[in-house]
Amino acid sequence: MTARKKPKLTRAERARENRSRLIHAAQEVVGQHGYAEASVARIVDRAGLAQGTFYLYFDSRQDLFDQLLPEIGGEALAYIRDAVKGTKGFMAQEEKAMKAFFEYVVRNPAYFRVFTEAEIAAPAAYLKYTRKRTGSFLNVVTAAWKRGEIKGYTRQELGALTQMMLAARAYLFQEYAKTGQGLRMPPKWVIDAYMKFLAKGLAGGD
Repeated sequence: MTARKKPKLTRAERARENRSRLIHAAQEVVGQHGYAEASVARIVDRAGLAQGTFYLYFDSRQDLFDQLLPEIGGEALAYIRDAVKGTKGFMAQEEKAMKAFFEYVVRNPAYFRVFTEAEIAAPAAYLKYTRKRTGSFLNVVTAAWKRGEIKGYTRQELGALTQMMLAARAYLFQEYAKTGQGLRMPPKWVIDAYMKFLAKGLAGGD
C-alpha cells in the first residue's frame, strides 16, 4: 500500500511554521545560553533553517527578542486558562492554575530564563508581558472579590494581592521545582500549604 504524501504547505502555512520554529528555537537557545549568547547563527541552527530565512520574519536579533517573551508568555497564559476552564469558585480555579503553571514551566524549562533576563535584554517585551499577565490575573481576582469570595480588602488593595499571588508562583518554583537533576513538579504538600495560606488570607477574618 502506497503511503499518502503529506499535502504541501501553502506559502502562508510555511511562513507560520518557519516563524514558530524560530521563536521556539530562540526560547531553547536563550534557556541554555542566555540572551547575550543567543546569536542568530545559534537560533537558525537550532531551528534547522538557513540564516537568510531569519530576516524574512525578523528585522534583527533584537526584534526577535522583543517578540519572544510576549509570545512564549502568551502560550503559558493560554495553558493555564485552558486548565481552569469551567472550574467554579476562585479557590478551585487558583489551585488548578497553580498546578498548571508548574506543569507548564516543568515542560518548558527555558521559560523562566526567557522571562527573568528579558527585563534587561528586552525591556519593552518584559513590560508588555508583565502588564498582560498582571492584568489578566487582576481581572480574575476582581471578579472573585465582586462575588464575595475575597473578603476584607478594598478594591485598591486587589492589585497588591494580585502581585503577592503571582510572586508566590515564582518563589515556590525556585525553592521546590528546581533540583540538581532538573525540574520537577513540587510536592503536593507545597501547593496544599499555599492553598491553606490563601484560604485564611482571603477569608476576611480579624
